[in-house]
Order: sequence, then structure tokens, then C-alpha cells
Amino acid sequence: MNRTRVIRGVIGVCAAVALAEAVARLGIIDPEIVPPISAVLLRSVTLAGDPVFLTNMADTVLAWLIGLALAAVAAVVVGVLLGSVPWLSAPSRMVVEFLRPIPSVALIPLAILLFGVETEMKVSLIFYAATWPILFNTLYALRDVDPVAKDAMRSFGFGRLAVLWRVSLPSAAPFVATGVRVAAGVALVVVVGAELLSGGQSGLGTFLIEAGSAGGNTDVTLAGAVWAGALGLIVNTLLVRVERGAFRWHFARTERTR
Repeated sequence: MNRTRVIRGVIGVCAAVALAEAVARLGIIDPEIVPPISAVLLRSVTLAGDPVFLTNMADTVLAWLIGLALAAVAAVVVGVLLGSVPWLSAPSRMVVEFLRPIPSVALIPLAILLFGVETEMKVSLIFYAATWPILFNTLYALRDVDPVAKDAMRSFGFGRLAVLWRVSLPSAAPFVATGVRVAAGVALVVVVGAELLSGGQSGLGTFLIEAGSAGGNTDVTLAGAVWAGALGLIVNTLLVRVERGAFRWHFARTERTR
């Protein structure tokens, strides 16, 4: 099944590349505006040896890692508290529902005022955006824990903390991991967007802005975008593998119920 999916994915990518190349070569789109995909991919390869690009990419990845790690820790802790302490859930619901719809880009001016345009600004925006998928996955997972399992533990004399540690958290862990994976993609979009809009000193978004403003560097700009997409794909693939390796029992049970 996995091999079939990979083959289909490769076929889809090849078809998309061939279509993009044909559109440029046939003159449907001016090659001066949008260069052929072959030129973009070639430029992407050359960027892999460009120290300026690699430095900017490293800065983006560092901010992404720090922001995502902080968001994961905070969201899981808060989610466990809200999901296991009933009297905290109701008062906090209004605050959570008020803050959640605010887009991260709307907070860029505030983040710049508080932290400047350095890594701290990007980390704060990533932290804000990545918190919500992890928090809500944690909350919903804790609410869906099998009550029979919890009652069985209590009948054997285990207290609330023991039930939380032995039943609720292991049951919720796969869903928390899914929340982290979703948040990782959101965080990557946010960090590149923040770099594009804030005019920072370094980062992948800054590299794209500088390449585009130089004029005649459309292939460089698109090559940078290709690397951003490749980074997202690599991160998602790694997290899926970690998720499936750590929670084999969960995915095996899911496959049996289908």
C-alpha cells in the first residue's frame, strides 16, 4: 500500500513538472516572467551550494524548531490541565475561542514592537500559530478517552493522577503527535510569511524578497520557493515516520476498524 502511494506520488509530481515545462516552452506564459520548471529546478540545485542561501535557510529552520518545541510543551501542558480539570475548562473556553481566530500575520506589527525583527519575533509568531493545533488535539483526545478504562483503574484504587498518567495520556498521545505534525506545517508557513512581511535581516523569506527585488531573478525566487516546499515535505515525512513508529498499536487498531 505504501509503495503504491509512493509510485502514485512520483507519477503525479512528474506529470506536474512536465505540464509546467510545456506551458513555458509553448509560450503560453512568458518565460521571462515565469521561467521553465527545468531552469527553476537547476537553480534549486545550485542554491544547495550557495552559502548565503544556506545561512538564510538555517536561520529559518532554527526559528521554526525553537517555536515549535515551545508551542508543543506549552500546548500539551495547558491541554492536559484544561482537559483533566473540569472547573478550568469552562472559564478558559471563551478566552481560547477569542484568541484562536486571530491570524498570526495580524500580530506581526506587535511582535516587531516587542522583539524587533530578529529570531525572537519569528519564534513568538510560530509559538502563537503552532499552539492551537496541538492544544485542540490534546483537548479532544483527552475527552475521547475510553471511560470504561478510566473507571476500571479507579475501581482498583488508582487516584486521578495515576489514571491520567497510565490511561489518559497514553491514549491521547497519538492524537497529540498528529497535532504536532499539523502545527509543524503551520509553523513553517508562518515563519516564511513573517520573514517576507517584516523585512527581517535573515531567513528564507528575506532571501526571497531580496532575490525578487533585484529584478530578473525570477528563477532564483522560484527556486527558493521550491526549497521551502521541499522542507515542508521532508518535515512532514519525518514526523509521519516517527508517529507511526512510536504508535504502531494505534495505527494497527485503526487499520483493523476500517
